Amino acid sequence: MDQDPPIFTMSLHGDDVHYVKAGGGPVVVLIHGILGSRRSWEQLVSLLVQDFTVIAPDLLGHGDSAKPRGDYSLGGHAGRLRDLLDVLGVQRATLVGHSLGGGVAMQFAWLFPERCERLVLISSGGLGRDVSPILRAPTLPGAEWVLPLISAPWLLRGGEKLAEQLARFGLRPGPDLEELWRGYVSLGDAGLRRAFLATIRTVVDPGGQTVSALERLPAVAHIPTLLVWGDRDRLIPVSHGVAAQQAIAGSRLEVFEEAGHVPHLSDPSRFAALLREFVATTPTPATDQVDRRRRRPRASRAVRRAATGGRGAATSGRVPHDPRPRPA
Repeated sequence: MDQDPPIFTMSLHGDDVHYVKAGGGPVVVLIHGILGSRRSWEQLVSLLVQDFTVIAPDLLGHGDSAKPRGDYSLGGHAGRLRDLLDVLGVQRATLVGHSLGGGVAMQFAWLFPERCERLVLISSGGLGRDVSPILRAPTLPGAEWVLPLISAPWLLRGGEKLAEQLARFGLRPGPDLEELWRGYVSLGDAGLRRAFLATIRTVVDPGGQTVSALERLPAVAHIPTLLVWGDRDRLIPVSHGVAAQQAIAGSRLEVFEEAGHVPHLSDPSRFAALLREFVATTPTPATDQVDRRRRRPRASRAVRRAATGGRGAATSGRVPHDPRPRPA
């Protein structure tokens, strides 16, 4: 893909959500991690649009999407993702979630199993207690007072010293540090900082992760699942991926050697090829495999109209009009 992918804006329940939608073919939804955004997927979008319809939103409180005082739980994110897909007319999709986005993807599969064709979990959260002190520190009392100081512009100019400190946690120069630094710099924005704290405190406390999907995973075993991890992940250990693979019958674990928390960015070509092969070789679950007792009805037309202000369209300031989403 030679040009930047088109970016659209949609109003969902009064909050603007920004997202990429490009390509053609089976729908793949890319869900970024904490402090990430749709930009985290830029390299992969360009590799995937020839084979897939790619949708990559900025989750609420992240990127360019709205940052209200509201629900930043995994269920809240999953529900808004369902509403976004409803307005876009997407009935089913393969969900690809990284870190926090993996937790959102699993919650989506649990709440709306009939909408989930496949799960791809990259260094996913929600699969074990152990996480890096880097993720636990923001949950400590008083973090809301410390973060504005350590993300101040004058301190950011001393990035080399910060990189030295992060290296003590096993983070080496490369995609891991680049992604972490991009997120760290964004904390200078007060709205994003507030949303970040609200988000991370729903899933992590000073002792580690507070949410675990391991006990629920057997219930979604009918959904083909691919787990991808880096063997040098210092934020969420690869042992979590091993435990998840053992909990999901028929699932598959791919470990990227010498990769850290962002294996899909360490070797995007390998990941893109892996995703193509996984989609091509795994049939989507038949409707009779879905536990009907847990099926959720599709949002009614009235709900979809309310989510889009009654007009149901969105536009991008630099691309032709998309006939389904609403202009913001």
